[in-house]
Amino acid sequence: MGIFSRLGDIVNSNINAILDRAEDPEKLVRLIIQEMEDTLVEVRSSAVKTVAEKKEIERRLSEIRRESEDWQRKAEFALSKDREDLAKGALVAKAKLAEAAEQMANELSRLDSALAKTNEDIGALQQKLADAKTREKALIARHKTATNRLKVRTQLYDDRITDAFSRFEQVERNLDVLEGRSEVLGMGRGARSLEDEIAELEAESKVESELAALKARLAAKDQQG
Repeated sequence: MGIFSRLGDIVNSNINAILDRAEDPEKLVRLIIQEMEDTLVEVRSSAVKTVAEKKEIERRLSEIRRESEDWQRKAEFALSKDREDLAKGALVAKAKLAEAAEQMANELSRLDSALAKTNEDIGALQQKLADAKTREKALIARHKTATNRLKVRTQLYDDRITDAFSRFEQVERNLDVLEGRSEVLGMGRGARSLEDEIAELEAESKVESELAALKARLAAKDQQG
């Protein structure tokens, strides 16, 4: 079942109010446009049938009027020949045609009124359709804008980026641990024990003795030379 059940519902409807109440205005406006276009096709199809019916009645009415004129001629002819009985019969036939012509004229008047109303309804429906299509373009534009904004924000807060930051923070924590280990290994190395100091003094004394002996040997060689 469509959104609108008949032409009057569309013509008298407030499209903006309907869309404002909808959870999915973009989808609804497409349905409204489809409903309007289908209704427009149906109304125009009905109007075509009405116009065809009107033309047929007009054609029949013209024939009746010609027949009526012919019976009038026949009545006059019969009366000229002193056949009053035939003249009366012709006038009776003419009267029946006149009655039929009056009924057809009334039907034509009804059809004219219906076509005038249909023409007015089609105009109103076309205006509603144009308004709905304009609203559809605006809604689509708004939807694209909102979608793009959501896409950008989604990219900014994407889980992959969050994971990347988490991994980066883990690397920093690992570096903190390595630096901590280095600092711990260096602890206590600044203060030497008494044994270390004596051993270092002995080593320095041995080096100085060897250096003195080397200097003496070189000096002896120079004297011999």
